[in-house]
Amino acid sequence: MHRDWYKDAVFYEVFVRAFADGDGDGIGDLIGLTARLDYLQDLGVTAVWLLPIMPSPLRDDGYDVSDYFGVHPDYGTLDDFRTLVAEAHHRGLRVVAELIPNHTSDQHPWFQASRDPTHPQHDKYRDWYIWSDTDARYADARIIFLDYEPSNWTHDPVRGAYYWHRFFHHQPDLNYDNPEVQQAMLRVVQFWIDQGVDGVRVDATPYLYEREGTNCENLPETHAYFKRLRASVDAYAPGTMLLSEANQWPEDVLPYFGDGDEFHMNFHFPLMPRIYMALAKGNRAPIEGVLARTPDLPAGCQWGTFLRNHDELTLEMVTSEERQFMWECYAPEPRMRLNLGIRRRLAPLLDNDLRRIQVANSILLTLIGSPFLYYGDEIGMGDNIHLEDRDGVRTPMQWDDGPNAGFSSAPAEALYEPVIDDPVYGYRRVNVQAQRTGPGSLLNWTRQVLRLRRRHPAFGRGDLHLLSPDNRAVLAYLRRHPRETLLVINNLSSEAQEIDLDLQAYGPGRMRDLFSDEILTGEPSTTHHFEVAGYAYRWFELLQSDLLKR
Repeated sequence: MHRDWYKDAVFYEVFVRAFADGDGDGIGDLIGLTARLDYLQDLGVTAVWLLPIMPSPLRDDGYDVSDYFGVHPDYGTLDDFRTLVAEAHHRGLRVVAELIPNHTSDQHPWFQASRDPTHPQHDKYRDWYIWSDTDARYADARIIFLDYEPSNWTHDPVRGAYYWHRFFHHQPDLNYDNPEVQQAMLRVVQFWIDQGVDGVRVDATPYLYEREGTNCENLPETHAYFKRLRASVDAYAPGTMLLSEANQWPEDVLPYFGDGDEFHMNFHFPLMPRIYMALAKGNRAPIEGVLARTPDLPAGCQWGTFLRNHDELTLEMVTSEERQFMWECYAPEPRMRLNLGIRRRLAPLLDNDLRRIQVANSILLTLIGSPFLYYGDEIGMGDNIHLEDRDGVRTPMQWDDGPNAGFSSAPAEALYEPVIDDPVYGYRRVNVQAQRTGPGSLLNWTRQVLRLRRRHPAFGRGDLHLLSPDNRAVLAYLRRHPRETLLVINNLSSEAQEIDLDLQAYGPGRMRDLFSDEILTGEPSTTHHFEVAGYAYRWFELLQSDLLKR
């Protein structure tokens, strides 16, 4: 198998708590997820990314870890996890686990020992976190959770000092200036590799270190540590992929790839809101602008791209004017907004318009990088903006129109969150079972395009060449690979559009429609004319003469 398997991958993000309840307690678990692996295989994804499953007080859905070496009892056991990995591998699916290295829960034994001078292990752990007699240090660091936290410092009455936290006050940051902390996190990664994972998604990578006079993000010490992590993983289990979550501009993210010796992948956060912006404006300019700022990557590296995920649709990487535009277009009600973002799912964001959902996914699947799908978006699940924080986009998966949407056999009142049950997105209308039998359903369309994408290596490995038709409502580009050249045309407008493309430099003038297999012919010296329906997309392979003999 290729060690750079992630370049051809389509990832599926799973919130285990929400996916499938295998033991009837109202909470999704590893047994339930394992029982649904056939569904994921049939869908056409190739890797499953699990949100945090480690023991936790669950004040932040598991991003507040209290034990790095176990599984939360709500989700099962380590044996259940190993079974999941084995069954996934049997189906050709890879498994990516979540690592939260920046901080722990304030209930973690490390923190409890660090904060309490009378604790028998206080001497060992006293400097595992960042303590201060004042809350005035690192004043240039921004507050990330503006809606919840007034400061990055919280006073602890037990120790009589302030501790540092870049996120919630119950998530104290670890002190990576302490060599013992550095070594402990390397052991954590090795432990999960021993459980069989194929990759590790590393949360909140920019924030490991703090230095006065800086914004405490993207510091050289952070990169030095992640290079050490990469070297450790490469030596311990070659082929294990490391994915970074750095919500930064593309040029600022580039150092996280190093010279191909840091992370294999990083999410391209600024691209995501500009796909929505381009659709709202019917103009490709926002996408062109961010791609112009996107540097080439070192060999062996890849972007991770997405339309939605488990968090709010972040608008940190846009201007204040663009943020206001996005809020007005996609989050007109105050409850739809959170921090500097939007807490809505894909289908509600795009007004449940199948054409808009499909063209957005066409861009996701054919532009740059390896795409990540969020559970439930393949059937157009809705959200519940009346739930707290980001829980509204983390509701139970809708499998069928039976009790609890087929998610759990528990009484409805025992579910961790209620299923969506409104007239538009409710589980009786939107569910896997109903869409399996509908030839025009979003689910069956997703299955089709994922299989099509998998047959063409240019989508994951090819160079991107943007085309510049006069009609700016159309986003067109080539994906070029030694084995093939593909042409993609996306109409960002609700109205039908026409464009002319000069493709004579790329072949003899013939192309094959990837959906219909129809061969379009033309003279090499002529300009190709295309008509594209509103919010439609077209994918072609540019054919060389010998390819027509196949």
